[in-house]
Amino acid sequence: MRENSESSVACHHRVGFLGLLITLGIVFGDIGTSPLYVMKAILHTGEAINESTILGALSCIIWTLTLQTTIKYVCVALRADNNGEGGILALYALLRKMKRKWIYLLAIIGASTLLADGIITPAITVTTAIEGLESISPHLPVIPITLGIITIIFFVQRFGTESIGKSFGVFMLIWFLLLGVTGAFSITSYPLILKAFNPYYAAMLLAKSPEWFLILGAVFLCTTGAEALYSDLGHCGRKNITISWLFVKAMLILNYLGQGAWVLNHIQTASSVNPFFSIMPQNMLIFAIIMATGAAIVASQALISGTFSILSEAMNLHFWPRMRIKHPTHVKGQLYIPVINLAMYIGVVLIILLFRDSSHMEAAYGLAITITMLMTTLLLGFYLRTKGVARIFILLFMGAYCVIEGIFLAANLSKFLAGGWCTMLIGGILFLMMYVWVHAIKIRHHYISTKPLNEYYQIISDIKADESIPKYASNLVYVNHADKEGAVDDKLLYSIINKQPKRADHYWLINLEFADTPDTLEYSCETLVPDTLYSVTMRIGFRIEPRVSLYLRQVVEDLVASKKVDLRSTYPSLRKNGIPGDFRFIIIHRVYYPESSDNRQQNLLMTIYALIGKIGIDEPKALGLDTSMVVVERVPLIINHCNRNIRRIMQIVEE
Repeated sequence: MRENSESSVACHHRVGFLGLLITLGIVFGDIGTSPLYVMKAILHTGEAINESTILGALSCIIWTLTLQTTIKYVCVALRADNNGEGGILALYALLRKMKRKWIYLLAIIGASTLLADGIITPAITVTTAIEGLESISPHLPVIPITLGIITIIFFVQRFGTESIGKSFGVFMLIWFLLLGVTGAFSITSYPLILKAFNPYYAAMLLAKSPEWFLILGAVFLCTTGAEALYSDLGHCGRKNITISWLFVKAMLILNYLGQGAWVLNHIQTASSVNPFFSIMPQNMLIFAIIMATGAAIVASQALISGTFSILSEAMNLHFWPRMRIKHPTHVKGQLYIPVINLAMYIGVVLIILLFRDSSHMEAAYGLAITITMLMTTLLLGFYLRTKGVARIFILLFMGAYCVIEGIFLAANLSKFLAGGWCTMLIGGILFLMMYVWVHAIKIRHHYISTKPLNEYYQIISDIKADESIPKYASNLVYVNHADKEGAVDDKLLYSIINKQPKRADHYWLINLEFADTPDTLEYSCETLVPDTLYSVTMRIGFRIEPRVSLYLRQVVEDLVASKKVDLRSTYPSLRKNGIPGDFRFIIIHRVYYPESSDNRQQNLLMTIYALIGKIGIDEPKALGLDTSMVVVERVPLIINHCNRNIRRIMQIVEE
């Protein structure tokens, strides 16, 4: 399985025609469907349609793609990789050891708004593509067809998209060629449209148009897939994305210019149709609609897969509760999270039913992702500082992009009441969930008391030797939640010594460290008491799913092979036949009792934390433990505050 995964990743990273083809299929689905709705959105801003407006809008598109996507993401962000991985959470993982502890807020704001964008993208792309059929049959039931396609997209996720994904690259190559060729032919009908390359027209539009903020809000839609370039860095590699982007950008600009040329040739009727389908030759319209629908499906699938990856990273960064993750194929990084897939499906269906057509969805689109881009800019500034880049260049970079993205944010805020509230509501809920989860975990860790482990070596050895105590297991395994080196959770010691003393042949303490690197998977083992007590530290990268049972078995195999431990059962009848002893895991689960604290804010936070935790899985499943050999011991999480609202029971004194 490892060989299949590694060869797949190597194929994606290899610079060559195949690598570039795969990159087109993985990375550019979202940004590649933007011609379906950007020009249409510009025409619906209410601004008078004339040459200066169209040239200005196209100039804004060209220079937005250049400044925002090419320079910021391709030239700068793709170099800010975490061992080859990209995306806002991978970037945060590089920075979370900084003294500025509040920096996690930038990461969870960016991640939550990026996830919110993943709800609206499938809805708007598929709806816009199917609406193209109205030019052939005006009474076609667009909504039912759209819902049917969306249902199929989400349904096939459970089976994995390895075989489908192999054809995505070829399909997207044909799609981008279609964009470029049809755009180029349309340009010939109005060659003066090429003046849009001059930024003067963009400046004049912004200076003179009373609806400039609405136009900018529509223009921004052409870059909503830019964050995907950075997030998919680990799948395809910087060189493949950079080279592919040059081709994609050329095809996009040709198509936008072609749409603009058509609009200026049909000013009277332009606002009542979608210019994307209008530039298509009549005999190619059905083919164009099929291709647009296919591109929308590719974009949707990429967004769904990206959501799974983001939440998988968030789980290991302790931003999100552990959820059941499936691996439907052998391709590295291809995940399927059933609960999230269902939640996204319901969300997309509700968006489609709420807004009904793509024109209304455009108002909801773009606002959330603007915030993600702004958060990425701020984190990139901190990253550049850690790399020793001169302060003046960092200030210029952050200042320029904060201004650009701030203007786009202000422009998109104008769409808040028209539909932007929807994605902001989704993003706000996700942010609240992440914020609560982070702070609740801090509270739990704060009130976990620890003790020096070396002070208990002797009593653990005595328990092992005391045959009057019934043997609990041959190998007893605990997950140690103490953060300090050489320390152990006091409730863990209580479980071994006080709460039904547990005799075993070997005691294993598992310490989990979630590394800031994506693919780290390593361990160290220390013998604390020979042939009795062992401490195993597992370092797990933020893209690796914890499978503690599997990893411990591999550790034990190494120790047995090196003759550092003898796992044969101590029962004579089993030992003489070389049968190994059993393993039993014990998880200490602390239950928070609000009555133990008079801090109302803390009680509210922990109550919400408990509710959020219900969407996840319990700790044994989260750690990948064999649940048939796990015992969960629940103990109270005592807050060291005296709650004055709780009366003390009084003793009856007899006279």
